[in-house]
Formats: sequence, structure tokens, C-alpha cells
Amino acid sequence: MKGIKNGYRRGLLLLALCGILLQSIFFMGNQGAKDRRVFARTLSQESVQEGIAGEILRFHVLANSDSAQDQALKGKVKDHVLEYLQTILEDADSAKETERRIRDHMEQIRREAEEEIKRCGYDYDVQVRLETCYFPVKSYGDCTFPAGNYRALRILIGQAQGHNWWCVLYPNLCFVDSIHAVVPEEEKQELKNVLTEEEYDSLFDWKEDDYQIQSGFRQLWEKIKSRL
Repeated sequence: MKGIKNGYRRGLLLLALCGILLQSIFFMGNQGAKDRRVFARTLSQESVQEGIAGEILRFHVLANSDSAQDQALKGKVKDHVLEYLQTILEDADSAKETERRIRDHMEQIRREAEEEIKRCGYDYDVQVRLETCYFPVKSYGDCTFPAGNYRALRILIGQAQGHNWWCVLYPNLCFVDSIHAVVPEEEKQELKNVLTEEEYDSLFDWKEDDYQIQSGFRQLWEKIKSRL
């Protein structure tokens, strides 16, 4: 009798395990289909981001630290360098041309930043780089650029450990006041001129929830691409 009871219990346990397994397979199948759809959409957005990145150049200034003094200095260096950049980038008609002009004036850009730092009473070292780096999602009024790798002019002040400031240098959005609710039509037209219709529309159709859901897939895709 005891053996029969034990066998009965083992049978119930086996049935329960089979039920759990079937439910898991069903859930994974449904979840897998959803994940595949999200992943496919992520690949499409990756392509859009890369297209946008190929047509713009960003500007990035990193403060020495998060102290109020260093953050204020960052703002002054940013304003001073932007004023100088206006003189050398006037009429630049592409990201490549903008980058070429910046490359030809890299030493002078460094000197402008260094002189402003000294004028403000600091002796921080300053580095000026033209390189590809990762940027998180960034909004300018109603226009949002997706996270990803972009070419950028970067100014690193001192230890460059503080909060940073960035903008789109080409097409020129660096002089758009960030408190505005929308990007002025003139700047939008410049974006239209250099981006495809899909790329341009994506700047105004970004959803935070979509980004959070897809961020894991984006990181996975970056790893896959790095191995190919």
C-alpha cells in the first residue's frame, strides 16, 4: 500500500512538473515573438541612428568637477569657444566640411579654451579632441536625438569628471535656447536638408518607454556588431 501511495505521489508531481514546463514553453514562445518584434524594431532604429550620426557633428564640453565654480567655468569656456567656432564655421555646408575646418584649427581651439580658463583664474589643463563617442538621448525643444555613437568635438577641462554640456554643432543647434518648447523652423529646415525623411521624422517621434524596452537589445546588437 505504501508503495502505491508513493507511486501516486510521484505521478502527481510528474504531472505538475509537466504542466509547469508546458506553461513555460507557451510563455517563452509568446515572449520570444514579442522580443523578436522589439529586436527587429531596434535594428531599424539602429539604422536610423547611424544615418543621423553620419550627417551631424556634436560639441561636448566636460567640466573638471561638479563644484559650482567648475560648472560655471565650463559654461564660460563653452560660450567662448562657440563664439570662436562661429568665425571658422560660417557657411560650412556639411558635417564633413565642418569637421575639416575644425581639424585645421584644433590648436587654436585649444588655445581659445586655455586662455578663457586662465582669464577666469584657473590653471587647468585642457584637451581638445575630434573623435567618435557615445551620447545618451538628448532633446532640443521638441527635437530628440537617439542615443548612440556620434562624431564630436570634445573639450576636456582638467580632470573632466564633472557634468558635461553638449549640443549639435552641425547643423547648428548650439545657439538654440534649450528652454524653448520647439526648435525654430530655420534650424528644422537645416535638419531636413541633410537627413532622410525617415531620419528626420524619427527626431519628433521618440518615446521614452520604447527606448527603455529596447536599450537591452541595443546593447546586445552593439556587442554582436563588435564581434563581426
